[in-house]
Amino acid sequence: MNPTLDERNRIRAAMDRILSGTAEHSNGALGERGAPSEVETRLRATIAARKKTIANKNAELAQLRADVPALVRTVNQLTLENQELRETLANPSAEVIPIRGRRSRHTED
Repeated sequence: MNPTLDERNRIRAAMDRILSGTAEHSNGALGERGAPSEVETRLRATIAARKKTIANKNAELAQLRADVPALVRTVNQLTLENQELRETLANPSAEVIPIRGRRSRHTED
């Protein structure tokens, strides 16, 4: 007989004995157990919370990855504008006109 098949047969026989209450090496607690234990319930709740946290972090990561191209474009645009301003300031023939703020009505009196 195949060793794997023999092992499966022995496992099935042991399961049948446990479920029928005639276990040879077990007290039968598995077949008699009704509701999950407090520890199992707590662990399942912890696992569910961790899965939710992972899902939230994955969604946040996906959003951050989606934002990167737009941020790169913005940085490039600002770099070009900054270079243009530096060139304008470095050119002595450039005419820079200061923009003055409006005078408030109170100061005109």
